[in-house]
Amino acid sequence: MKLIRLKYTKWFAISKDGLLKNNPIFVMVLGICSALAVTNRVENAIAMGLGVTFVVMASSMSTSLIRKFIPPKVRMVTYMVLISTFVIAVDLFLQAFFPSISRALGAYVGLIITNCIVMGRAEAFAVKNPVRFTLIDALTNGLGYTYVLVAVAAVREILAFGTLLNMRVMPAEWINWVVMAMAPGGFFVLGIYIWLMRVVTNTYEE
Repeated sequence: MKLIRLKYTKWFAISKDGLLKNNPIFVMVLGICSALAVTNRVENAIAMGLGVTFVVMASSMSTSLIRKFIPPKVRMVTYMVLISTFVIAVDLFLQAFFPSISRALGAYVGLIITNCIVMGRAEAFAVKNPVRFTLIDALTNGLGYTYVLVAVAAVREILAFGTLLNMRVMPAEWINWVVMAMAPGGFFVLGIYIWLMRVVTNTYEE
C-alpha cells in the first residue's frame, strides 16, 4: 500500500512539473519560436501541440527503453535519430490527412527536431528513468506546451481575424488587428501570459 502511494505521489509530482511548476514555455521558456510562428490560428496551434506531444512521448519512451544500451558519447546522436523518425511520421500524417494545416505549418513541423523541449526531456528525464515515469513526464510536458499554444492562438485569432477555429465570433464591423497575425503579436500575447502566470504562482527570477 505504501509503495502504491509513493508511485502515485511521484506521478503527481511529475505531472505538476510538466503542466505548471516547470511548464516548458511559461517557466523554462522553451519552444518559443514555434509558439510565436504557428499560433496565429487555433487549429494550427492544436496540430503543432499534438505533434510535439506525440514526438516527445514516442522519443522519450524509446530513449527510456534503450537507455542502458546507449553509449554516453553518442547519446545526443541517438536522441536526434529517434526524434527525427517520429517527426517524419508526424509530417507525413499531416500531409496525408490534413494538407491545409500541413501547408500552414510549413517548415515548423520539421523543426520539431530542434525543439528544445523534445531533446531536453530525453536528456533530463527519459535517459534516467523507467518507461512508466517517462511517459507521464513526456505527456504532461507535451500538454503543457499545447495548452499554452492554444491559449495564445485563441487571443491572436480573435483579434487578428475575428474568428475562433475559423468560425466568426466578432461583429462584421470588427477591424482586424494585423499585428496579431504576425510574430510580434504572438510575442506580446505570450509575454502577458508569462507575466500573469508568474504573478498568480508567485514565482520570479532571483
